[in-house]
Amino acid sequence: MDETKSDPQFPNAKAAAHGNTSPQQNSSDEKDSGGIAIFLKDIARYTIVALLIIVPLRAYVAQPFYVVGSSMAPTFNSGEYLIIDELSYQLRDPRRGEVIIFRFPKQPSLYFIKRVIGLPGETVEIRGNTVFVHAADGMHEFALNEPYVAPEHQRTDYSVTVLGKDEYFVMGDNREASLDSRAWGPLPREYIVGRVLVRLFPVTRIDWMPGVSSENQETPKEH
Repeated sequence: MDETKSDPQFPNAKAAAHGNTSPQQNSSDEKDSGGIAIFLKDIARYTIVALLIIVPLRAYVAQPFYVVGSSMAPTFNSGEYLIIDELSYQLRDPRRGEVIIFRFPKQPSLYFIKRVIGLPGETVEIRGNTVFVHAADGMHEFALNEPYVAPEHQRTDYSVTVLGKDEYFVMGDNREASLDSRAWGPLPREYIVGRVLVRLFPVTRIDWMPGVSSENQETPKEH
């Protein structure tokens, strides 16, 4: 009769033949599984911390946007990659001449990029190539100096628009290719996301606060 016996030199040989492991192997596997568990916990912890930092930053401080279309050319061209400052407008109101990102009031899922032309309480009128603004106090009127607009753009007139509380008049720098306040009216403050802070791409056009003119935005009206 054939028998299966354990070799006294290898007391666990039979057990190993049946697919079990030795105590030394169990210890090694436990260490491996323990190391993997710690590694996975670390990844989960770092991921949670990153999300806790990144999500609020993108929601309330800054987030990236990609320019599509030519309405702001030549200041901003299609395909450029921008970082938007969302914090400033939680501390102050938008200013004339700033380039902003906002949700399109007619379709809030879309984001537009335009320049602030008129502020709350003001009256905006376009005569030929010149934008005239009547101040909110009603005491004076001035013409905007707009070096960012191509001088050869088509002459157009636009009827007077009176801006209400928390309403802004916005236009694209490429006036002939821009769907803006001339077409759909004033922009309510609540739709504004932030202002353009940095242009990251293309690398040849990297810039801080791009689109902000260093020249005076207002010139006295000629009588």
